Amino acid sequence: MLQNFPLYAYLPARDIARARRFWEDQVGLVPKREIADGVVYAFANGTEAFLYLTPNAGTSQASQAFWQVDDVDAEIASLKARGVVFEQYDGMPGERSPSGAITAGGAKAAWFKDTEGNILAIIQAVPS
Repeated sequence: MLQNFPLYAYLPARDIARARRFWEDQVGLVPKREIADGVVYAFANGTEAFLYLTPNAGTSQASQAFWQVDDVDAEIASLKARGVVFEQYDGMPGERSPSGAITAGGAKAAWFKDTEGNILAIIQAVPS
């Protein structure tokens, strides 16, 4: 059964060097290893994401992955200080915090795009 195994994310890139500069210099990720012309980044609880080359990067209009964080507003401030720009989606239901995060349905969330056009999110569980 697949639920008994870890799930890993893919981060597609049209330009690996450009994407690496974003993920490593702006977001602050540290590469775990290089493999198959891509890069693996390690996260909490043994999870990982694989940054890989593909002409299809940035074609999805939905979130590629999200981080479950303790404090969305603090993460927004930290990432903005490093040059990450957050998306502002008009018409989303919920209450918007001063940092731009949306709270609705038991979660507080914010989204940003990487240099490849992939949409990523940071999510904080909140009492509903």
